[in-house]
Amino acid sequence: MSIQDDDAEIIAAARAGFLDEAADMLRQFEQALLIMETAPDDAENLNAAFRAAHTIKGTSGLFGYDDVVAFTHEVETLMEALRAGELAPSEPICALLLEGLDQMAALIDEVRSGHADPAVRARSVALGEQLRALREAPAAAVPPAAAVPPAVAAATVPHRTGAGGCWHISLRFGHDALRNGLDPLAFFRYLATLGPVLACNTLVAEVPELGALDAEACHLGFELRLQTDQGRTEIERVFEFAVDDCSLEILAPDAGPAQFAALLEQRCARDDAASARLEALWRGQGINLDMPAVAAAPAPVQAAASATPAAPTSVPAPAPASPQAGPNRRGGARDRRAGRPGEETRFIKVRADKLDHLIDLIGELVIAGSGAHLVATQDGSPAFLEAAQRVGDLVQATRDGALALRMVPVGETFSRFQRVVRDVAKQLGKDIDFVMTGGDTELDKAMVDVIADPLMHLVRNSMDHGLETPAERLAAGKPATGRLGLNAYHEGGSIVLEVSDDGRGLNRARIVAKAVERGLVAEGAVLSDPEVWQLIFAAGFSTAAVVTDLSGRGVGMDVVKRNIESLRGQISLASTEGRGTTTLIRLPLTLAMIDGFLTLVGGAHYVLPLAVVAECIDLPRECREHPARTSGTFDLRGEVLPYVDLARFYGAPVTQQRRRSLVVVRDGTARIGLVVDRLLGEHQTVIKPLAGIFRELKALAGSTILGSGDVALVLDIQGLVAEATKASASTARPHPVPAAAHVGMNS
Repeated sequence: MSIQDDDAEIIAAARAGFLDEAADMLRQFEQALLIMETAPDDAENLNAAFRAAHTIKGTSGLFGYDDVVAFTHEVETLMEALRAGELAPSEPICALLLEGLDQMAALIDEVRSGHADPAVRARSVALGEQLRALREAPAAAVPPAAAVPPAVAAATVPHRTGAGGCWHISLRFGHDALRNGLDPLAFFRYLATLGPVLACNTLVAEVPELGALDAEACHLGFELRLQTDQGRTEIERVFEFAVDDCSLEILAPDAGPAQFAALLEQRCARDDAASARLEALWRGQGINLDMPAVAAAPAPVQAAASATPAAPTSVPAPAPASPQAGPNRRGGARDRRAGRPGEETRFIKVRADKLDHLIDLIGELVIAGSGAHLVATQDGSPAFLEAAQRVGDLVQATRDGALALRMVPVGETFSRFQRVVRDVAKQLGKDIDFVMTGGDTELDKAMVDVIADPLMHLVRNSMDHGLETPAERLAAGKPATGRLGLNAYHEGGSIVLEVSDDGRGLNRARIVAKAVERGLVAEGAVLSDPEVWQLIFAAGFSTAAVVTDLSGRGVGMDVVKRNIESLRGQISLASTEGRGTTTLIRLPLTLAMIDGFLTLVGGAHYVLPLAVVAECIDLPRECREHPARTSGTFDLRGEVLPYVDLARFYGAPVTQQRRRSLVVVRDGTARIGLVVDRLLGEHQTVIKPLAGIFRELKALAGSTILGSGDVALVLDIQGLVAEATKASASTARPHPVPAAAHVGMNS
């Protein structure tokens, strides 16, 4: 690979890292702005919002994304006015900052796509003018963001005028600055956003002869004059990403000859020629060095070493570190500034496809481990059995650790809806108290990506058609502010996501009438409440009198249900008219591997998720008295529970052995019994999808391979309960399923 290819690869990786970091910062910025609306006096939250915007601006400047830098600078300046107490957080300010957030996201999307849109740049100009107007005039005088004219001449957002004093900046980059990914020109482009750079002189005395030149080392120093109305802190922030790779000195506009003499001694100690050159350079920049104070002996300052810059006096010196730790030191400095010590040592980003490949390999390792344990059992060697058991324990620990890598808190998904709820509530003129609980509940990353859209539809549905306006709620004797809740919790072997509201609830009579009109149910049919609520999941079903651009209770609900079922999940509704609606989504913890309980039914192996197994008992007398029944009820210590004979349910041959067993399983709060021929114990199960021809079969979640090489079917308990209920209502006609040994699989 050529040097050019290496450089292109490094730049591409750095750019991808910038985009990932920008996305994280945008999320943090949005969360902070939403909190600021309800808690304007929270200084720490305001600082968090400022830090997020400043980080986006700083990293964009390093990469030369000037449009992002210029617009974010306007947002950051308004945030600085809020931090300084010059402005008080208000609804117009928060609304405009959220508009600015959306614009920053649009500009970063342009970086990601590589295509610039004139309309986006025009929007930057318009919003930039509004942000400046907010800083310079009372909030009431600022027009709302919606009033921005659509046609604005495309132009770059203007930088600061430079009104203010002339600051002197003395900068020396360390030899490893370029190796650590720093671009000196990027800092100067960023510096120009504070005001005009009146002078910039490059010092090349340290550049060696061509034969001794190291192309990856930096030998340059710079002396700059910057005119700006900003303070020392803002100038230091320009160089904060290089704090460990440079020596920075900043002299204020009122600095006299004594301060320059001290700087001269620091930069050129005991080198008269260098001192004369630097003094001549300063005079050429228009600096007055002729006052007697310049002759005063300054306090001795340690000279800068040739390979390592001296510790700056204006910027705190970093802790000593080994020369080999250049990139890590810079990362650590950023963590310290952000108040997150060592975060980069605790988190690492991994490509999703690499993680999926690891999970697949561990799945094959689980199957191979089961086969080794089976061989050890057949061989009967104690040493072999002990070794196989040890390997099996390690495989299980490795499996659990690998699966944990894919688990992420569902709260990250929940937090996306805060902005949606805020915007839609304002659009509809409703007061909504949005409450999120259980955000630390973890779910497989693959599920989190899929579940976001169904949750979005349910949330918008609740806001548009579930919750009433303040006037309607007061007339109904309710508080004017409606409550919308998102909750997550574990139950058995599943995770439950709950979307609830205290609105008007579902209108049972209207739903039934609409179903009769569409021919979904017969007129006069007697339906239970759960059966009525399930009607709204029919394709195109809606009872909304007016179709809105947000939602219609029932419109698109078939897609929601289909997406949930694609994750082997289940969705159900509970509603009380006038009191509200609750939607429950029940999902498995993971899609890859589970701890299973292996059983034998009619010569075929079936696996139950171990988390749903409550207990195993001998076949009850009620089941033995009616051996031809597919389903019925039995008495479990005084509690009457339904049961399903799996052999008859799946049309498998029923063995005539004397002893059969019943496995009691949980489905949420309900419990049922499953009659099986034999109990084979716990089994680590790698779930593989069924071949396409079998995917429409009900009550099967997939398949797995046993250590013997046989195929076992993984039961879907929720689907099994639903099918068993139907079978019980229709005399339980058997549903033949191909023998497990002949079931095809997608490996």
